[in-house]
Amino acid sequence: MKNTLTLTLLTCLISMAAPAAADTNSAIDDSHSTNKFTPNQDNETQYLIDLGWDSDYISEGRNNLDKGGIFWSSAAVQHGNLNVYATMGRADSQHYTEWNLGLEYSIALTENLETTLGYQRIESYGDERCSDNELFGSLSYSGVEWLTPSINYTYATEASGYFVEASLHSSWELLDGFTFTPYVTQAFDFQYATEDHNGPNHFQFGVEAEYQLAQNVIISGHVSHTIAQEDIKLEAKMDEVESSLDQTFAGVHLTWVF
Repeated sequence: MKNTLTLTLLTCLISMAAPAAADTNSAIDDSHSTNKFTPNQDNETQYLIDLGWDSDYISEGRNNLDKGGIFWSSAAVQHGNLNVYATMGRADSQHYTEWNLGLEYSIALTENLETTLGYQRIESYGDERCSDNELFGSLSYSGVEWLTPSINYTYATEASGYFVEASLHSSWELLDGFTFTPYVTQAFDFQYATEDHNGPNHFQFGVEAEYQLAQNVIISGHVSHTIAQEDIKLEAKMDEVESSLDQTFAGVHLTWVF
C-alpha cells in the first residue's frame, strides 16, 4: 500500500518564476514518503521526523478507508546513500492502523540519472489483519532543470504482482524558500491491486507547495486528483460499485531534518 498523490493551482506566477532544481529523491505522488532528505554527498548521517495528515487515504487510485482521513508519522535515518525508515498511519474516523518499515539505497548511475532500490514490510490492523512484503525501485532523470521524468516499480510478494508509475514533475521556486511542484502520473497494475485485471489503472495529477520555515524545518501541502481507468472500472463493475471512481484529496505535512 504504497503510495501515492497531489491537483491544480497553476497561476500566472509560474510565468515569472525561475525553475528550481528538481529533487530527484522526492516522491511527489506519495504524501507519506520518508524519502525527503536533501542530497547527501558527504556520507554524513541525517535524521528525519515527519508528521502529516491526508483528507483520504488514496493509493493505487483507490480509497482505502470507508470514511475520514489518516494521520501519518515517520522517522528515518540516512547515512550516505542508505535510508532506513518507519512510518505509522492511523485513520481519524475508523479503526485502522498501518506500519511501513523499510530501507532504500540510492545509486547515481550518471551525473543526471539516479536509481533507488528498496524493501518495505507492511502491517495493517483494521477490520481485517493484513501484511505484505514489497520490493521497489525507481529511476529518475534530472538533466532538464525544470522537468524531471521518473518511473517507479513495486512488486508485492503476497499478491505476486507489480505496479508501475510513470511521472513527470516540475519544481519552481516562486519566492525565496517557497517551491511549487505540479506533476502528472500514469499508473499500470499487473496483479498488484487486482488479480483479475491488468493494464492502465489510473491517471493522477496534482500540485505540492513547500515552504522552508527554518533551516531544517519544512511545511508542505498538496492537492490531488485521480481519474479511474480500465483496471479500476472493471473491478468496480464486478463489485457492482456505482459511485464515482475518481478521487480528489489533500493534505499537509511538517518535516524536520537534522
